[in-house]
Amino acid sequence: MQSLKYILKQQQKLLRPANLLFAMESRFFSTQKITQINQLTAISPIDGRYARQSHELRNFFSEYALMRYRVFVELEWFKRLFQEQITGFSDKEIQFIIEQQPFLDKIFSEFSLEDAERVKQIEATTNHDVKAIEYFLKEKFDLNKEGLAKYKEYLHFSCTSEDINNLAYALMVHHSLREVVIPSMQNLFGKLDSLAQQYAEIPMMSRTHGQSATPTTVGKELANFAYRINRQLKELEKIIPTGKFNGAVGNLNAHKVAYPERDWLKISQKFVEGLGIEWNPYTTQIEPHDTIAQISLNISLTNTILIDFSRDMWSYISLGYFKQKNVKGEIGSSTMPHKINPIDFENAEGNLGMANALFTHFAQKLPISRFQRDLSDSTVMRNIGVAFSYTMQSVKALEKGLSRVEINEEVLKNELDSHYELLAEPVQTVMRKYDIPNPYELLKEFTRGKKVEKSDYLKFVEQLALPEVEKQMLRDLTPQSYIGYAAELARSVKKL
Repeated sequence: MQSLKYILKQQQKLLRPANLLFAMESRFFSTQKITQINQLTAISPIDGRYARQSHELRNFFSEYALMRYRVFVELEWFKRLFQEQITGFSDKEIQFIIEQQPFLDKIFSEFSLEDAERVKQIEATTNHDVKAIEYFLKEKFDLNKEGLAKYKEYLHFSCTSEDINNLAYALMVHHSLREVVIPSMQNLFGKLDSLAQQYAEIPMMSRTHGQSATPTTVGKELANFAYRINRQLKELEKIIPTGKFNGAVGNLNAHKVAYPERDWLKISQKFVEGLGIEWNPYTTQIEPHDTIAQISLNISLTNTILIDFSRDMWSYISLGYFKQKNVKGEIGSSTMPHKINPIDFENAEGNLGMANALFTHFAQKLPISRFQRDLSDSTVMRNIGVAFSYTMQSVKALEKGLSRVEINEEVLKNELDSHYELLAEPVQTVMRKYDIPNPYELLKEFTRGKKVEKSDYLKFVEQLALPEVEKQMLRDLTPQSYIGYAAELARSVKKL
């Protein structure tokens, strides 16, 4: 009994240092103070590991970019008020505002990180991000030596925050699509189209249900994806974000009270459309985000097509249809030295899924708001750039992956040559043409579940009651030549 107690006591002594060490390690990790923000300290991989691939989108979706777009909308509205001569000021005063346009434009064009930090300082007091923009602009007006400060109360005139926000986000999305997202996807389409042309006549065995099926060409299979992507891009280019500028609940109440003689509906329309955004006259406090949902659904579908492509490329590499290039210095596995893994296609598949999780949420969440508005859309809208970034990371990964593979014609040829059962389809079709009874059933008996050699195929053709010209055509036919219009379709995808 004493020996058992002794053993238990010794075990506790041994365990105590381990528990103490664990506690020390936990405290060590949890007490590290990381204050510097860079690619190594970022929580999101978008700003960390993948920062290089998505840096172009910072100009549109960073906190700084959102502030800058808000500044732009506020200043454009200020200028519009005087352009429309709604203020009741004299011609001389209106001319003064027009002459101050270079000063106003400079506030936006030279909006710096220091300016953004000043906005954040103001927001620390106001606890309201858009009001902080207004106060920041008033500070800028106070610095104007020509007396612009006299008119600073016309900043944010009759506006609700969402008048500014919805147009800022609409412009952010619209500009990022035109300048980054669509061009990047068009580049990927161009790469696929180029490869489709290059491999238009390279035959390969297709697979339906994972089993050997009618031959196609490498180019045609790439063209399938190129066509699908291009079709979605054309639809995406048609979507113009909608915007509103109509006050607290969408009725321009304050505007009409202040200047009842003016046609505020027309002024609102001219202002929104003047920014390149489609005007939405029917809103609550918020623009309902229907076009943002449309864009999200479109990109989500495009991403789904790219997931399909990523998985097919992964599978073709696994089958040996494509060879991966050996890049000197790179490592595929930490324990298996021989490995070259299809990591770019795997990376794309994973990040496209991340993007789609967000885009799907945008489409389902953003068009819904309680009564005349709730704030739940605000935090969701801040993540639009994240979804775009995951998409761009994936597009670039696919381009990189395509640049690192080349077709393996030997594997493709050998596989087709060993599957003459693939010609059961054309044989039974020609037999039907000449009214030979039970053609499908005869070929089923000859080929189903079997691997047919060329010699067996030729013997079968010889015993058919067909005209000699048809027999010769079938004798000459091979799995490599039985590709239908695949080559023509591969070459034509850009024209369709």
